[in-house]
Amino acid sequence: MEKDLAQEAATPRTGSLAKQIEGAYQRIGVTGAHRQIVFMILLGVFFDALEQNAVGITGPILRQSWGLGATEIGLLNTMTFTATALGRLATGLIVDKYGRRHMLVINLIIFAGGSLLCAVAPNYPILAAGRFIVGFGLGGEIAVAVIMMAEFFAAKHRGTAVGLINVTAAGLGNMLAPAFGILVFTLFDGPDKWRWVFGLLFIPALLVMFFRRYVPETPRFLASQGKIDEANLVITRLARNKLSGLIKDPETYITAVPDPVVVKSSGHWKDALRGKLLKRTVLLCIAVCMSYAAQISMLTLMPTILVSRGYAVNTSLWFTLIMQSGSLLGACTAAYLASRLPRKKVLTAAAILGCLSGLSMAFLATDIVLVVIFGVLFNFSVIILNTTIWLFAPELYPTRTRGFGTSIILAAGSLSGGLFPLISGAVFDSAGLPGMFTTLAVLFVVLAIVVQFPPETFNKPLEEDTEPGDDEEAAIYGH
Repeated sequence: MEKDLAQEAATPRTGSLAKQIEGAYQRIGVTGAHRQIVFMILLGVFFDALEQNAVGITGPILRQSWGLGATEIGLLNTMTFTATALGRLATGLIVDKYGRRHMLVINLIIFAGGSLLCAVAPNYPILAAGRFIVGFGLGGEIAVAVIMMAEFFAAKHRGTAVGLINVTAAGLGNMLAPAFGILVFTLFDGPDKWRWVFGLLFIPALLVMFFRRYVPETPRFLASQGKIDEANLVITRLARNKLSGLIKDPETYITAVPDPVVVKSSGHWKDALRGKLLKRTVLLCIAVCMSYAAQISMLTLMPTILVSRGYAVNTSLWFTLIMQSGSLLGACTAAYLASRLPRKKVLTAAAILGCLSGLSMAFLATDIVLVVIFGVLFNFSVIILNTTIWLFAPELYPTRTRGFGTSIILAAGSLSGGLFPLISGAVFDSAGLPGMFTTLAVLFVVLAIVVQFPPETFNKPLEEDTEPGDDEEAAIYGH
């Protein structure tokens, strides 16, 4: 049996690169090597999530120690997420030209260095500068993770694989971030105890950098660059469950497809802003701006809102932790639905639930029990949205511009997440909890409308070698 499988794998494949790679992935399935790659990528994503929550965790302490207001705390968040957007765009350009894997380590080094600067910051401007550096590395890290997870798996498993990023980040990371804050504030005391939150987040980056030496380049990128032998070597490593060491007689899973269009368009960043791809980019940018604005407003301001209502810092963090359990449930639900339901149906249903939970928080949350319940539902719906958009985005682009196209969408979300908490904070200061969550509920309505227009990608192979243009839709989706 093993000999027959080896002979089958060694048989040259024909057809487009998309069909060849999809066929190879379907034949080898999900191996132990896949799981190792997933673990190494998700380990970094988990600590990215803790870092993303650092402003919300330290906000009440900074308010007491340095006398910062909600606007100044929101500005720290704005610095982080503005830089995140820039990091994603820069990373998107680099990964489409030079590859995916090296940017994993580079972005980790950047964000770890920024976190260390935050820990020793003597004043607010230096702290803000540190958050900017953190954001730049953080943005590139998540963008590369989304792209690599999409490119290592067949259509059957791709949605779930990408969904695991948000299970780890928005789910486990966001839920456990308040617990991390509680632990730090229990172990360390004094007005500078917030520094330990940033300082301790530098340490795990060293471990992650060690693990990621073993993450290979994706076969899809290698094939798109004409490096067919290297692509076959990586697929062979996946099939044989051997990420390091010498590989003897690698199988031929894919063969070169002579096509001048591929050479002409390979790695051109403008492809994501042309023709049908431009329409997809704009629509997904609007959708992700709505979901990120809602999510980051909740993450950044909820601990401060609870403290303003008379709860102690640790008590507020405990309530926030309970609300974040909705994030974990939402991410797990989105990952489960990714292999079972079309993307647009999931997005529409989650947007409706988000709108209803936001309005409930605005007008029915009369005590802390209802605040927590509606907060759980709010986080549940918004993380389903974010997770599904993350796995939807790379499916809309061919390999030559997948990095930049996906990064544009994620960058738009980061900008929205950085800027909108300023609006949410101002609305809260003037109109309280009802005004803030009514505003957030409107965002879900806009999202539900715009996601109706991109093409459905559920259970479709990733595009590899089609030129953008008027005939692209038919080439990808068989219409």
